[in-house]
Amino acid sequence: MILVKSLDGHDIRTLSLSWLYSQIDLGSQEPALVCDLTVAENIAYGQLSNEFIHEDIVRAAKRAHCHDFIETLPHGYNTSISCNGIFYLSGGQKQRIAIVRALFRNPKILLLDEATSALDVHNEQLVQESLNMKRQDDLSRTVIIIAHRLSTIQSCDLICVSDYDGCLLECGIHAGFIALRNAYHRLFLDYVEGRDNS
Repeated sequence: MILVKSLDGHDIRTLSLSWLYSQIDLGSQEPALVCDLTVAENIAYGQLSNEFIHEDIVRAAKRAHCHDFIETLPHGYNTSISCNGIFYLSGGQKQRIAIVRALFRNPKILLLDEATSALDVHNEQLVQESLNMKRQDDLSRTVIIIAHRLSTIQSCDLICVSDYDGCLLECGIHAGFIALRNAYHRLFLDYVEGRDNS
């Protein structure tokens, strides 16, 4: 099943792969940050132009609710990510910076693969709010979320459930799945039970 069939009204099968790849950004469980670059340089990394405006970086960080956390780092946005291979950031902090980078790049397709798995519940909610606001501000953006933590997908326009082999079991919305008592419903009950027991 192809979930994204067109981009800006163009059939994706007719688009140049290099152009298509330039319109996609990835936020992953283990984000790739560049050693010895600063937080700001990592956020702007990969832009076609090396000229980036600090205010744009700060604006993206504020949208992702990460500005305050970045400001607490020893040199704020100018803090080096690592030195001699030793990272100064936790897994959750690295994920948050990667999400700021994705918002800064403003891609047409944003793929989030367990992108908030290292965040605590509070920070996950903040990031989720910022992604929801961004989605509402720009309806031309497609956000694909791969997640085990069901709280990250409840507000999605379309939820697809697969089995362990990757076979698609069902697609729908959260409320519809809960009413149908299907595979998603069972997963959600397991999630709620696990959350209540922790």
